This record gives sequence, structure tokens and C-alpha cells, in this order.
Amino acid sequence: MKKLIILLLFIPLLSFGQSYVSPIGFENNDFNKNKVIKYVEYEVKKTYSAIGMDNASTLRMMEKENLNAFKELLKAKNKSILKRVEKTYCDIGMCNYSTILMMYKEESKAANQSLEW
Repeated sequence: MKKLIILLLFIPLLSFGQSYVSPIGFENNDFNKNKVIKYVEYEVKKTYSAIGMDNASTLRMMEKENLNAFKELLKAKNKSILKRVEKTYCDIGMCNYSTILMMYKEESKAANQSLEW
């Protein structure tokens, strides 16, 4: 029983770095930076392994792209749009920073447009 309790306590630690880290309210410290890096590495590896493109050069390129997208999302002005985009794309399994940044930009642009003749 004691071993089971210990195991249950360590399961969350085993999945460290594999859960999405939102740029909203992100506190810039080494611990949180490491969480983002671990998530990016995990998500990129999972995505590109599934399509047979898990060679080192592709993984590093996509990891850098996702990390740069996260850094750009830290500067997002409209947090309500960002929250909506995060929810939409994470709910359908497309929870990577590059996609979220791209769609945040599109939603922000569309929010400032109106139909004209």
C-alpha cells in the first residue's frame, strides 16, 4: 500500500513538461522556462514521429519555431482572443504554439475588420 501511495505521488512528476503551458500569466523564471521547453520537445517529437519525420534536424527546427511562437505569444495584447484560440485548438489536439500564434494573429486581424461593400 505504501508503494502504491508513493507511486501515485510521483506520477505527476513523470509527466512534468508534457502539459501545455499558457503564455497568459506566464512568470518568467527558470522553472517555467524549463516547463515550456519540455512541453515543446514532447509535443514536437509526438507530432513529427507520428508522420515519420522525427529526424534531428526537423525536430530542432520545429522546436525552435514553437519556442519562438511562445515568446511572441507572451506579447499578445488581447488576452480574451488568446484564451479562446488556446481553448479551441487545444480541445482538438492542435495545442502547439505555432498554430496558436498563427490563429491568434488571424483572429486579432478579423476582430478589427468589418464587412464593406
